[in-house]
Amino acid sequence: MLTLEKFEEASEVVKQVTQETKLIHSDYFSQMTGNKVYLKPENMQRTGAYKLRGAYYKISTLTDEERGKGLITASAGNHAQGVAYAAKAFGAKAVIVMPTTTPLIKVERTKSYGAEVVLFGDVYDEACAHAYELAEEHGYTFIHPFDDLAVATGQGTIAMEIIKELPLVDYILVPVGGGGLATGVSTLAKLLNPNIKVIGVEPEGANCLQVSVDNGEVTTLSTVNTIADGTAVKTPGENIFPYLQKNLDEIITVPDDELIVSFLDMVENHKMIVENSGLLTVAALKHLNVKNKKIVSVLSGGNMDVITMASVVQLGLIQRDRIFTISVLLPDRPGELTRVSQIIAEEQANIIRLDHNQFYSTNRNAAVELKITMEAFGTEHKQEIIARLEKEGYKPKSIRPNL
Repeated sequence: MLTLEKFEEASEVVKQVTQETKLIHSDYFSQMTGNKVYLKPENMQRTGAYKLRGAYYKISTLTDEERGKGLITASAGNHAQGVAYAAKAFGAKAVIVMPTTTPLIKVERTKSYGAEVVLFGDVYDEACAHAYELAEEHGYTFIHPFDDLAVATGQGTIAMEIIKELPLVDYILVPVGGGGLATGVSTLAKLLNPNIKVIGVEPEGANCLQVSVDNGEVTTLSTVNTIADGTAVKTPGENIFPYLQKNLDEIITVPDDELIVSFLDMVENHKMIVENSGLLTVAALKHLNVKNKKIVSVLSGGNMDVITMASVVQLGLIQRDRIFTISVLLPDRPGELTRVSQIIAEEQANIIRLDHNQFYSTNRNAAVELKITMEAFGTEHKQEIIARLEKEGYKPKSIRPNL
């Protein structure tokens, strides 16, 4: 059972390894939503994610014999680092099975804590099945990343900190992969104040909990497809499912495109790197049909590799029309390219790429194609540039940037 006494005990235990992550009031998201929005920055934890809480508390409850056998888990990355860090603190061996798609930064950091890493499978569920096989073969003690009440209790310490700091909180938004964090936070929140609404947020392409709740039983998705790798889970936890059914007030799903925009929001307005799974609760803010409420978004982690980061930034700029490409047709004669460039310069845009195709038509004198990729201030500025080109006799057509 998840009891208040256990949550209090866990809150004291995890203080041995966690860093203080005080709430950050967000003027930007508060103004955008008409609520008082606070961020719980678990991306600033020692291992870059909240997972250290559950891993450390769980391992603290094991006997010396159980720890002595060696510990094993499966994880898309953040639980891996939590177990590796906690195992090192207790002087235990740790074997971590991670999907082959896990970002390199998570793999390398897990190794840096002294754990043995085994890459297996394309998604968490396949890695987990292999971890169980290795546990059986070698006698390791298995530390489940979410379907374990002790682990969920450790994760729930986040709610204890939120409510102590913001006693009148109305909503807490938590990311959902397998459901361990949502279980701990929602259960403790309801124990402390049943009026607090706890909302679980899943990626649209990995909404295993939403489907399971709708079906009234744990359900396995046939596939998952999301950039939120930390929450790319096919099946929610069996042991924790009843707690999720009872204590979660709502489940919101978020498309990947909204995570991309949220990443830019966090970088530009709060100067913080938050991984895609941690951005679920930020993207979900505009899906809440409430005003003048105190809302806490839990930023679950910040372990994002540089290549993914660069890709997300680029896609985000394209989505916001800060980078866009147009195609115009112009006669193949001296001065035409200069004329188009001058118009764009006068409109305060910055050209970053030109593609001049003389073979667009068999009659080059009639038309050649010019593809122009440029930087702008946003959608309104883009429309002003296009309108000016149209006024000057060109017929610009928007096309997808090819950077």
